[in-house]
Amino acid sequence: MTLDTILGQLLPQIEADLKDVLRIPHPELAAYYGMMHYHLGWVDESLQPAAAQGGKRLRPALCLLACRAAGGDPHWALPAGTAVELVHCFSLVHDDIEDHSSQRRGRPAMWSVWGVPQALNAGDGLFVLARLSLHRLDDRGVPAARRQAATVALDQACLALCEGQFFDMSFESSLDVDLDQYLWMIRHKTATLLATSAQLGALVASDDAGLIRGFFRFGENLGMAFQIQDDILGTWGDEHVTGKSVATDIRDRKKTLPVVYALHEANDEEAARELAALYARPERLDRAASQSALSLLDRVGARRYAEDTAAEYYRLALASLDETGIDNQAAADLRELAARLLKRKQ
Repeated sequence: MTLDTILGQLLPQIEADLKDVLRIPHPELAAYYGMMHYHLGWVDESLQPAAAQGGKRLRPALCLLACRAAGGDPHWALPAGTAVELVHCFSLVHDDIEDHSSQRRGRPAMWSVWGVPQALNAGDGLFVLARLSLHRLDDRGVPAARRQAATVALDQACLALCEGQFFDMSFESSLDVDLDQYLWMIRHKTATLLATSAQLGALVASDDAGLIRGFFRFGENLGMAFQIQDDILGTWGDEHVTGKSVATDIRDRKKTLPVVYALHEANDEEAARELAALYARPERLDRAASQSALSLLDRVGARRYAEDTAAEYYRLALASLDETGIDNQAAADLRELAARLLKRKQ
């Protein structure tokens, strides 16, 4: 079967499991769970059924594919896949509040519809439901030792994610973010949850510690490449494909890899000074200033550097998967998934 066929089977199972975990337990709570359903793309602002973009479900898909590659039944890993997706959703709800982002996937963010207090509370609910989902591994017959290890792994990932978010927010007011700091931040904020997705899939299927570490490293390197590709799309992506304005990250003065490279690594002091002056402005950059910043990035070859760095992490991801010694169709599916993520346009 092709990867598309496999995903065509797995994604409906993931969606059904998410809906089961997020089912409304009492009519009085319909509005509370409705906010969560809105964030996942199932309902509109009036809490009526909708078919909005609710995310790629990349993390649970990665979890289930890793379980299959490690010799397990993906059905066993569904609670873990749902758990990582809900952690991701919780982080995005809080992210939008912390970044004052009023849009999420082309729709008003949860906080801009229902207010910050309610959005915070809904985000907290998603976090708790993620942990409760993981306890359902018992229902799939996963041994107690593996369930305990899975719980620890998810909690460690949540803490790393919060640490990464702390540094990402602290970077907003600083122009002294160097390459090592940037890579540390995205490793925690983005890569760790993808790493844990693959780790949990392998952990559900196997007790082989080396195998599980290999899947973690595969997901981690894939996550690094994924975030850097996101940086590239946020700077040079086609707005008709991404759904974002051209140079969104530039306008918001985000410290992405291309910007960090231009400021500290490109050996063009004049370009670095000019870009720093633009980024020192207190307000969001207008179109003219954004175009000036883009010109400076092009001048120092920042896009090529970012693309090369993403490609190197992609290579490391495949090498980590090779080190597991697994050579089956599921492993080939993971390699194809990784290639698609690096080549994606949104």
